[in-house]
Amino acid sequence: MSKVAVITDSTSYIPEHIRSEKNIVMIPLNVVFDKETYKEEAEIKADDFYEMVSKEEALPKTSQPAIGELVELLEELAKNYEEAVMITLSSGISGTYQSAVAAGEMAEGIKLHVFDSEISCSPQAFYVLKAAELASEGANGYEIMNRLLEMKNNGIPAYFLVDDLNHLHRGGRLNTAQLFVGNLLQIKPILHFEDKKIVPFEKVRTKKKALKRIFDIMDEDLLPEDTVTISVIHAKREDDAVEIAEELRQKFVNADVGVSYFGPVIGTHLGEGSLGITWIKE
Repeated sequence: MSKVAVITDSTSYIPEHIRSEKNIVMIPLNVVFDKETYKEEAEIKADDFYEMVSKEEALPKTSQPAIGELVELLEELAKNYEEAVMITLSSGISGTYQSAVAAGEMAEGIKLHVFDSEISCSPQAFYVLKAAELASEGANGYEIMNRLLEMKNNGIPAYFLVDDLNHLHRGGRLNTAQLFVGNLLQIKPILHFEDKKIVPFEKVRTKKKALKRIFDIMDEDLLPEDTVTISVIHAKREDDAVEIAEELRQKFVNADVGVSYFGPVIGTHLGEGSLGITWIKE
């Protein structure tokens, strides 16, 4: 057995069967509707979340795991592991990274390395899966952290297409005038992570043009024969995501193309109907 435990928070959205198969430990973030708190993935799934959001006037809030919960997890892992590597979502949109660092200093019997992915969802999962692979091969915590840093320095492109401007307005990211003009002109913002936060990349008119723009960016970065892992991410748009994934398989013959989703925490930022595409070269 590996001497290094691999931990992810829930926003990497790695399916339970893969976590089990690759010995990955998941700790959930929280989604708060009014006074009710739900643990993402454990107590609320994506479809239920989007249904609840559609019925509420105010957007839910999100929160990181409690430090005590993280300490408890680490001390349980200390029974079987000497070290742990935890890959968190971006510290620019959540306090999970800071909480994990604090928990690592408090927990006894185990050395915790915390890696700030500076992103979330499938790109975060790329780091988690690499860490699990290295841990299973016997790498120690420092070796795993160095490899993850190398991946980060090489870059993991990720672009998100927001479908519903009303959602961004409700979340305070667009004022009323921007909402009116955006809806009038059919603006579909393309977002990405920059300096650890979700920010606009470009404003494109119509969903079709926005998707084509992301494809153009991929063409600039990838050759058709490149060995690459691609993930198409969706918020209740599975049919569209599957269709896009199939198109990418035909376009990039050596690509491993999968479909993932925006769960409740990231769905709070982006809204139902959003799509994302991310990739990493071998």
